[in-house]
Amino acid sequence: MRGKLRTFSLVGFGAVLGIIVSLHLSAVADKDPSSPAPLPVDDLRAFTDVFGKIKSDYVEPVTDKKLITEAINGMLSGLDPHSAYLDKDAFKDLQVSTQGEFGGLGIEVGMEDGFVKVVSPIEDTPAYVAGIKPGDLIIKLDDTPVKGLTLNDAVKRMRGKPNTKITLTILRKGEVKPLVFTLTRSVIQIKSVKYRLLDPGYGYIRITQFQEHTGEDLAKAIETLSKQNKGALKGLVLDLRNDPGGLLNGAVAVSSAFLPKDSLVVYTDGRTEDAKMRLNANKEYYLRPNQSDYMKNLPEWIKTVPMIVLVNGGSASASEIVAGALKDHKRAIIMGTQTFGKGSVQTILPLGNGTAIKLTTARYYTPNGNSIQAKGITPDIAVEDATVNEAEKQAFSVREADLERHLINDKEKAVQPDSAPLKLQAPQKDKSDKSSKPADKPVDPETAIKQDYQINQALTLLKGLQIMQRR
Repeated sequence: MRGKLRTFSLVGFGAVLGIIVSLHLSAVADKDPSSPAPLPVDDLRAFTDVFGKIKSDYVEPVTDKKLITEAINGMLSGLDPHSAYLDKDAFKDLQVSTQGEFGGLGIEVGMEDGFVKVVSPIEDTPAYVAGIKPGDLIIKLDDTPVKGLTLNDAVKRMRGKPNTKITLTILRKGEVKPLVFTLTRSVIQIKSVKYRLLDPGYGYIRITQFQEHTGEDLAKAIETLSKQNKGALKGLVLDLRNDPGGLLNGAVAVSSAFLPKDSLVVYTDGRTEDAKMRLNANKEYYLRPNQSDYMKNLPEWIKTVPMIVLVNGGSASASEIVAGALKDHKRAIIMGTQTFGKGSVQTILPLGNGTAIKLTTARYYTPNGNSIQAKGITPDIAVEDATVNEAEKQAFSVREADLERHLINDKEKAVQPDSAPLKLQAPQKDKSDKSSKPADKPVDPETAIKQDYQINQALTLLKGLQIMQRR
């Protein structure tokens, strides 16, 4: 079973600049494919005819390697937005990225209408500090138009040695003219888990991305909050907003911290036997080989403390697994806006020459059997971000269902739709506010939390639940 888990450890979204993709690799188990169908001779003959015509008639000479590589790229990218060919550099960077450190700009991206679309800037990175926003369309890299480039090609151009510069030209809804950002590449060191006490008795934990050590870092955060509070918390906010996903075993570990032992966290289904898994809140499904269980000494109150989970349109994949598990088990109240809706699993299959393919091999489902593919997790309480104006809200709304060739939700007709969430209206933003301009920089974390409307609403609800419990 652990071999299966390692095979299906890729549940992040899109691509992180500097590492090609944010769908991370843990390990890959050998597969025993079923008997292949007969080769389509006529189609293969057409392929060789085209190959020969390009070799003989194209305006410039083209190497066999380039043609074959581009054919592989097209074959995979034509399947869905998440399958891709990884050359040697991309495959190496993908493996390095699971450690939480890599070179680049720090942007989660995908493709839309031939342009690179920003899903989310990663906190504390050059892109985040510069003011890149979700929904931005990158139309030019230095002097090179993005139109016509593959996602891999675009990402390669954005990668580079630390301390080198690149200029991004961006279209943003609500802006009349393109915006120009000059960013300095750096080594991206992502701190997966951040935490603090919001008020005495009330804790806050943010997970920015699911990495190799996210489960361990979460356990340390819980223990530290318990010590800082000198005892059990009265309430906890788990912030998964703009978390694009990552390692599947990280999502299982985070869910296991809050759920009873052996509770179902997620299950997957695909065409092969290896694609059919049931992952429970048990160390068997989140620990690496020979690793001690970092969850065994967690305080008992963590299984019952009232919880609010914050999500938004940037919460994808592994984030949606955690939110879905906690929602289905009625362990937490989900608050925020509809999540991204990325419900497929990618497997990294090495090709033996230092390259690999990233192939969509399964869909995953929440414990109650709901598929979030192209749908997402519906919050129990809908709370918009008060700092977002109407134009920005439209720009932020990119979701899995908006991507070309996205997988359909195979259970859309069979599963009853979620009940409509309770809606809390955020205070209207001053129309004279210019926060969407690139000159504005993110405020410091302390101030940001104090001004965060959704966090404050979560804290208010937790305090209200505490009052009701006492009564």
